[in-house]
Amino acid sequence: MDSDQITGLYGKVSGLAAPVSAHVSEEQLPEVRIYTVTAEWIQTDLVRNSRLRYAQQWTLIADSNNQKSIRTVLPPGPCSPLSGELLSELSPICGLRAVVRETSSQQLLEIWDRHGLRKSLNLSALNIHGRVYDDTQFGSLSWSECESKLLFVAERSRSSSAETRSGESASRKDRSVYCEDWGEALTSKSVPVLCVVDLHHGEVHVLQGVPQDVSPGQALWAPGSQAVFFVGWYHEPFRLGLKFCSNRRSALFRLSLDGRCECISGDNLSVSCPRLSPDGSTLIYLQGRVFGPHNQCLSVQQLDLSSGKTSTMVDVVSRPQTGEFAGVYEALPSRCWSADGQKVVFSSAVRNWKDVFMVDRGTKKVSSLSDTADVSDLSKVYGSWKLLTVQRDLMVICCSSPNLPPTLRVGFLPSADETVTWRTLQQPVTTFDYLWTVLDVTPTSDEDNQRYPGLDFGAILVKPSRLFCETGTPVVVFIHGGPHSQFPAEWNSTTAGLVELGFAVLMVNYRGSTGFGQDSILSLIGQIGSQDVKDVQRAVVASLQTDKTLDPKRLAVIGGSHGGFLSCHLVGQYPDSYRACAARNPVINAATLLGTSDIVDWRYTSAGFQFSYDNIPNAETLAAMLLKSPITHAAQIKAPVLLMLGGKDRRVSPHQGLELYKVLKSRGSPVRLLWFPEDGHSLSRVDTQVDCFLNTVLWLNQHL
Repeated sequence: MDSDQITGLYGKVSGLAAPVSAHVSEEQLPEVRIYTVTAEWIQTDLVRNSRLRYAQQWTLIADSNNQKSIRTVLPPGPCSPLSGELLSELSPICGLRAVVRETSSQQLLEIWDRHGLRKSLNLSALNIHGRVYDDTQFGSLSWSECESKLLFVAERSRSSSAETRSGESASRKDRSVYCEDWGEALTSKSVPVLCVVDLHHGEVHVLQGVPQDVSPGQALWAPGSQAVFFVGWYHEPFRLGLKFCSNRRSALFRLSLDGRCECISGDNLSVSCPRLSPDGSTLIYLQGRVFGPHNQCLSVQQLDLSSGKTSTMVDVVSRPQTGEFAGVYEALPSRCWSADGQKVVFSSAVRNWKDVFMVDRGTKKVSSLSDTADVSDLSKVYGSWKLLTVQRDLMVICCSSPNLPPTLRVGFLPSADETVTWRTLQQPVTTFDYLWTVLDVTPTSDEDNQRYPGLDFGAILVKPSRLFCETGTPVVVFIHGGPHSQFPAEWNSTTAGLVELGFAVLMVNYRGSTGFGQDSILSLIGQIGSQDVKDVQRAVVASLQTDKTLDPKRLAVIGGSHGGFLSCHLVGQYPDSYRACAARNPVINAATLLGTSDIVDWRYTSAGFQFSYDNIPNAETLAAMLLKSPITHAAQIKAPVLLMLGGKDRRVSPHQGLELYKVLKSRGSPVRLLWFPEDGHSLSRVDTQVDCFLNTVLWLNQHL
């Protein structure tokens, strides 16, 4: 295995483009209706060590008398690079395109029409606010009904806040005061403000009236454009990390342009993703509990704006039956309503899969819209369906599987008792001859959770279609982080690269993963380091018993964050089972992590303790956290360990990995540490991902 060949292979599997968003417009002609689908794609380029974004457009022709039947799909236009675009949004009536663009450290607002650039504002030079938020947590860009105003979220201007203090001496005195932020991946976000651009006058205003203890985001215009809706996250007494945390106390607010603000959702809840119905009568949003699991099964609430009454459209699913809808676990797309406002479409995890669903407001019935009923031949099945948008009842979906890279498909919302006729717009440039299967795993009676009995879990096994070695295929156990997340049966470049090199990859969705109901998530609270470790080992044993082509003497384990935590646990608790380990930003000692993580609440909850902002650690708490940590098993570790750490990780301090590194090195155990000073928790920089893959493969090859 030559380093250049491994890097080239990773460039091949990671360089396949994936659609990340889409927009649909339509035009009625005398005999046909024309739909234009514009998709935005992202593609990794190892030459530039960057991710490129580009747009591509398709024209769909439907009959006028049968508008839900696509007659012809014309070949797509050329790919257009989207250089420097942070946010963009099309106006619904005139088709104007608003773009927030970054160029030479300046942020510009551009308005484009069919004749070219209509208007441009230098937001940085105006100095009304700080940087515009382009993240998925706070960021938004919304047109008013009259299309003369735009709404967005930005950081409060530091200079304007300094001017409100008593003179220059106060400003000098305060310049070193600590400024809280919103944690991992949101370190530049501290005090967001809502901003409105008046396009006629070229003026930007910061809306007043947002409560002082609230940070606003996910803003959109209310009907009539004289007020806005927004989600407000409470930041007192201090901010907790928001990334991957759907359990933060927040509420839905209505703010009029003259500064009157009212809360329109319940108290002590977590809310997100407000979406207004096409007729402006109903606002839906996701709702969950505060604290507890960092990610959870959510309900969909609907607020009748005329009466002010809220009701549940989709409830939390505690324990789904096999083959049934398992609950909502991820954000709603920005456009998710049917044209008549009677249905809502969304994607969500279902056991080891990801599916797209439609809920009827009247009956509250949830239906699957995918065509994966026949799973007899998994080589032709899409294991993951992700909704990008639904507009004018035309859905745009990204589909993939472990052997099928991302594919763009479209289909119209079905009428009652109909199925969707899906059309593929863009096939991937290549497919891969991998074999994959889904395993359902049942814990043994002594591993059953007494509080939540009868739960099972799953795994996905991906392997080469032929044997590379007569003794069998070496197995890499790949464990997701979170822990409340999921490995769906979708395209994964790390898995694909390992399988291309001759490894089988077992991706385990242990109890606590999303897609198996809220009971499964709750079962892991207080059981980390035990239940999840046993689940992964149980899945390994089950796969080896099921597939005799796998080599039980050549097992390795890899994972990041909680997956790294479990990887280090496995080589410590089952030292004779594994011959190599590669862990990215792993939790090693939960007791020493307590004071350094941006999600201190989860550190208490995961160990089985109640969190309160005024918690002070005591001997009992710290001892329990230590006993659940991989560091307690370090003396039993025999497998060589590769550690990959981000120097700017706010979620799991890199000193966690350093702690294990020093213990192993002092005992003469084989250990290697890679340090990425500019990376955070996800180790997501392109050159970092290449280094991690290359070193992981070389480590596995050396020790397997």
